[in-house]
Parts: sequence; C-alpha cells; structure tokens
Amino acid sequence: MFSRKRGAAKHVRAADAPPSKALADSLASDGTPPAPEFGPWDVRYAPEGVQRLDLGSLQIPAIEGVEVRVQANPDGGVEQVVLVDGESALQLGVFAAPKTEGIWSEVRAEIAGAMAADGVTPREVDGRYGVELVARVNTPEGPADVRFVGVDGPRWMVRALYQGAAASDPGREGVLADVLSGLVVVRDNEPRPVREPLPMRLPREMAEQGQAAAAQQAANGNRPQ
Repeated sequence: MFSRKRGAAKHVRAADAPPSKALADSLASDGTPPAPEFGPWDVRYAPEGVQRLDLGSLQIPAIEGVEVRVQANPDGGVEQVVLVDGESALQLGVFAAPKTEGIWSEVRAEIAGAMAADGVTPREVDGRYGVELVARVNTPEGPADVRFVGVDGPRWMVRALYQGAAASDPGREGVLADVLSGLVVVRDNEPRPVREPLPMRLPREMAEQGQAAAAQQAANGNRPQ
C-alpha cells in the first residue's frame, strides 16, 4: 500500500468496494503496512546512522549544500519549512490521515480545483511517488512553475511543493530528491482530524536562539533615539 512505486493503484474507500485480499490480510494481522522501498519513512522504518534536523513530527536529513529555511512562531512552533538548493526550492508539510487509506488523491483534486478557480490549468503527470500535479502560476515576480507531490503513509501524508528549476524539470531535483526520500515522519498517537497539520517544533537550541534574538531586537527598538 505504501510501496512508493510509480503507477501504484489508488486507494479505494471501504464504502465503494470490499478491501483487496492483501489489505484484508494486513488488517487481519497487526495492521502494520509493509516497509516502503524508500522514504519518506515512517519512523518505525527509518534507517539508522543518518544525521537529521529534528522538527518533531518531521525529521529532515542533513545534506550538504541544502539550505533549510524554517519559519516559526514566538513559541517555537514551526509554521513553514522550505529547503533551497541552487535554483530549486522544496516546501514541505505533513498532515494527519486515516490508518488504512491515503488522502493524496483527494487533496490533489482540491488543489487543482483551487488553481482552476484562479484561472490556472494544472496537469497530472506520473512521478516517482505516483500522480503529481504541475502548473504555471502567476506570482508578483511573474509566471512560475510549481509541482505538487504527495506521499501517503500510515496515518500521515507528506505534501511536497517543488518550485523553480525542479518544478519545471524533475530531472533537476538534484539533492532535493534525496531530502524528500530521506524524510522521517513521527506520527504521535493522538487522534487528530484528517488533514490537520502534524505539530512541528524547533529544536530547543534553535528556539532559544530565536527567542534571544527577538528579545534583543525588542530591546533595541525600545532604546531612546
């Protein structure tokens, strides 16, 4: 179900058809899906010995040359994660999903609908993780290519947005592809609404540095001129 193979069958809701024998056998045992051939990894399958930036629900492999830009609130909660390599960028998000079925097909349809409402015509293409969504959108800087990739996992979904060179040409993903395939998702046991963002937080050292910088900036702003 989570084999990450191109052209993998889309999930089917239980109300639409009975589960396949493989899915029935899986649910009849311990309900644990088979390990994927490559990541994003559920934490139970994550390879050991890899240095990663730990953001809580998402762990990002440290790869030379990749700049990690994290936007966080004053409490240290991460609101946006963007990785940059040369002319390409990769924005990441991770969301709650059901245990036995994926949600990327539905999310993809909603993204396409929103684009169409803005006068943009997206296209579906086959990629490493299955069906992707590509389009050219209007930005304040002019037209820009974007490419959405979705990866369904056990009780989570990773949404990746490529921008720049890697969006227009998948062959130029470079090390950003290694980042995506090396992600580790740590899904807690809390019941969460489907599509709710999984919580991410800055590591303590980064959060403390950010708070110190904010305090210093506030102090400088309160000094008499």
